Amino acid sequence: MSRNIYDSPLSKRYAGSEMKYIFSEDKKFKTWRRLWIALAEAEKSLGLPITQEQIDELKAYQDDINYEVAEAREREVRHDVMSHVYAYGVQCPKAAPIIHLGATSCYVGDNTDLILMHEALVLVKEGILATIQELAIFAEKYSELPCLGFTHFQAAQPTTVGKRATLWIQDLLFDLDDVEYQLSKTKLLGSKGTTGTQASFMELFEGDYEKVKECDVLIAKKMGYDNVISVSGQTYTRKIDSQVLNVLSGIAQSAAKFSNDIRLLQHLKEIEEPFEKNQIGSSAMAYKRNPMRSERIAGLARYVIADSLNPSITAATQWFERTLDDSANKRISIPEAFLAVDGILRLYANVASGLVVYPKVIQKNLENELPFMATENIIMDAVKKGGDRQELHERIRVHSMEAGRLVKQEGLKNDLLSRILNDPIFEINEEELEEIMKPENFVGCAPQQTRDFLEREVFPRISTLKNKQEDIII
Repeated sequence: MSRNIYDSPLSKRYAGSEMKYIFSEDKKFKTWRRLWIALAEAEKSLGLPITQEQIDELKAYQDDINYEVAEAREREVRHDVMSHVYAYGVQCPKAAPIIHLGATSCYVGDNTDLILMHEALVLVKEGILATIQELAIFAEKYSELPCLGFTHFQAAQPTTVGKRATLWIQDLLFDLDDVEYQLSKTKLLGSKGTTGTQASFMELFEGDYEKVKECDVLIAKKMGYDNVISVSGQTYTRKIDSQVLNVLSGIAQSAAKFSNDIRLLQHLKEIEEPFEKNQIGSSAMAYKRNPMRSERIAGLARYVIADSLNPSITAATQWFERTLDDSANKRISIPEAFLAVDGILRLYANVASGLVVYPKVIQKNLENELPFMATENIIMDAVKKGGDRQELHERIRVHSMEAGRLVKQEGLKNDLLSRILNDPIFEINEEELEEIMKPENFVGCAPQQTRDFLEREVFPRISTLKNKQEDIII
């Protein structure tokens, strides 16, 4: 490993080996060769003078790429595709005359990009499912544990720890739907020629348009795809890249939301992300347990969200049948978005699988705020005993203001319940008050909602998931 040149952290630290291989040069150039074989086989089956011996020669060297020859040639001709055509021809002298026959550079370049994005989306889908699985385990375990709810990060009506987790899961299910939809409409570019008119193929097939169309279909099927893009310029529309990265941006948004919630909960000391025995939280403050993984999710998510603008701008600024200003941007923005999302999902699943819950702190925080939330129930109970609703309301208001003042200005414990208990107007005893104040009385349908959601929408989606995790620097 060279330490005197830049090495992307996305490759070095965050993404897994499978995603890194998908966007590796080896994968790309091997896919180019598969496409050249598919083209030759399609042309042969449609009557062009290509022999089986030539195709067998191409297949013999399909995965044995002579990189040194290609790189030396590219330094001379400044064209990556033609350099690899030349290098392949050096290995396959009999097939050299028919390699890339009728095609333009985008035949291998664009078809490969579509294939790689498809395979990467399949991997992303697995990552989403793995993350949902970990969150589902957590949600089911804590479906009934009451906790303080928050709106505006201010204390609000209680929910349960499990119900809150279903909100994270639901975001990921929406992302999963988007990934599956994008996968469902995957098409190859096919062999469209220099401006999308397939003029070179009309020449090769002597004006037989049906053979030209069939060539497209055969190539797609040989590469494992059912459909090709019907019309194009030289390239497939860059709208596809924009749509794919919008999906990745959505995943990043969901993950960032989760990471923010965990960071806030860790501040409250209610829930923490995993922390290893020998992990260092701060170089200066040895006692600290910083939410480093959640912060890393947030940072990578921010990158993906911003990166999704790249293909959007590219799609908007292409000229007519093609310009080349997409190429340099595309080589960076698409692979790195996928690598970053792979890293995000791996971190997300890791954090979700090891969340540490502190029920006593959750209970304490809830008890500090619950008296204010219970006042309506207390008023209703007193009214049933014959009290005046308006008078009771005013007395509650006075007690609440004074209790709140003591909490905020003097740092004292919330004594609202003691005030109510000692006020004869409410006609309530300790036993009755304890019954009213049970936290589970205030969570509504949260436990049932959690179980219903998991059973109806989550478990069916993750039932076929294969567990697969690699070690990463987290």
